[in-house]
Amino acid sequence: MPTARAERELLAPLEDVWRFLAEPHHLADWWPGLAAVRPDRRGLAPGARWQVRTREASLLRRAEDEDTLLVHEVRAPELLAFELVRARIRAALTLAPAGRGRTRARLEVRGPLLLAFARSLPKEALARLHALCRTAETA
Repeated sequence: MPTARAERELLAPLEDVWRFLAEPHHLADWWPGLAAVRPDRRGLAPGARWQVRTREASLLRRAEDEDTLLVHEVRAPELLAFELVRARIRAALTLAPAGRGRTRARLEVRGPLLLAFARSLPKEALARLHALCRTAETA
């Protein structure tokens, strides 16, 4: 299965980044193409099934389409692994401390149809996460 990877240093301590990620509704803020997330009662837990709505059309889906996100693995504060079922995309976000007030984020995305333009998905997702998690930024 084709795989795309990206790494980025985030300007926030690991605990702040994880606190942001642990809120399911924030996924639509940093995952490209998502407009809304409706988590199930389990929240961020293995086996949780969330309904997600896309905002952009692609070759495989129309705008305002829905998908199911299945949370595969959660190891706070270092790993979040999930799958977008209809899109057949699996993602694993790994976090680690990267020095004073910083976090190293690594995102690996796998999918059968990761075409050239979709290979930038991990890089774009981490760029968005970087913009949202800047609690350790110095002026």
